Amino acid sequence: MASPRVSVIIVNFNSGARLAKCLDHLAAQVVADFETIIIDNASTDDSLEATRVHSLAPMIVEAKENLGFAKANNRAADLARGEWLAFLNPDAYAEPDWLENMLAAIRANPDADAFGSKQIDALNPEKADGLGDVCHALGLVYRGGFGASPDGVTRDGLCFSPCAAAAFYRRETYLALGGFDESFFCYGEDVDLGFRLRLQGGHCVQVADAIVRHEGSGVTGRYSDFSVYHGNRNRIWLYYKNLPLTLLIFLSPLHLVVNSAMVLRAFAAGYGGAYWRGLWDGYLGTATLGPTRRDIQKARKASIWSIAKALTWSPFKMLRRGEDLRAIEP
Repeated sequence: MASPRVSVIIVNFNSGARLAKCLDHLAAQVVADFETIIIDNASTDDSLEATRVHSLAPMIVEAKENLGFAKANNRAADLARGEWLAFLNPDAYAEPDWLENMLAAIRANPDADAFGSKQIDALNPEKADGLGDVCHALGLVYRGGFGASPDGVTRDGLCFSPCAAAAFYRRETYLALGGFDESFFCYGEDVDLGFRLRLQGGHCVQVADAIVRHEGSGVTGRYSDFSVYHGNRNRIWLYYKNLPLTLLIFLSPLHLVVNSAMVLRAFAAGYGGAYWRGLWDGYLGTATLGPTRRDIQKARKASIWSIAKALTWSPFKMLRRGEDLRAIEP
């Protein structure tokens, strides 16, 4: 049986009716050269039931425990047969030409190993849910363009990393990078992987016409203790692991100042406890990341200057969660 061009991977955990809706949108794709793999993280709801008789006939792998987003995706990547891995959240609903436009961008950018989708808020189509992930020089990471008009981005551009809610990676490259960092469990693993890709000299293209409608933390909740804790713990880890030493020494004082200010803001907004625990465990956890950091930095191919240029430096973009797309040079 011929291998498909794309393996669409969906990690499910108590997604309810969202999972079937996600599959319905995949079944409507104008390009059919893909397989679908669902890794279920020991869901306790009935979200899997409709998928067993779905026309897509997805491969379903039922884990005996919640593996987390990172490990579940890695497990699916090992099973995938496609040249390209398409990571898709169960609360992300692809437009019919999503795969077609993504494959067109892949043909137009043969030297790129990662591609991001334009994410539009599924509940408010006048707002963007993400226009490429941003990594700020001071250690904050976010979905660029969140809440802005999605109509402002009409051309493909380079972003720091693709949001894994709807991201493509060349399977060979993904496996060579080691996949998502399983210690992250959930959140931030996509920016971490994108950072490691950049350290190897790779880059990511954000595709303006490859559109998904994304609920955005529709399952876990944007400001739940789970999301806040893991998101902030993991951004400390990815910053420490990946930032070259010269930049780490130079930026660490301001990084600590910004995090102190963000803790105060989090307490004022009512989620300070989870935020503080995330930072605390994040900084404590760096004590065990020394060997990982040394391996990553030893294998680095990109120059410090190229990494510095790829980071976002503007405080104004950071404050308004602005997108940061760069021109694609020939």
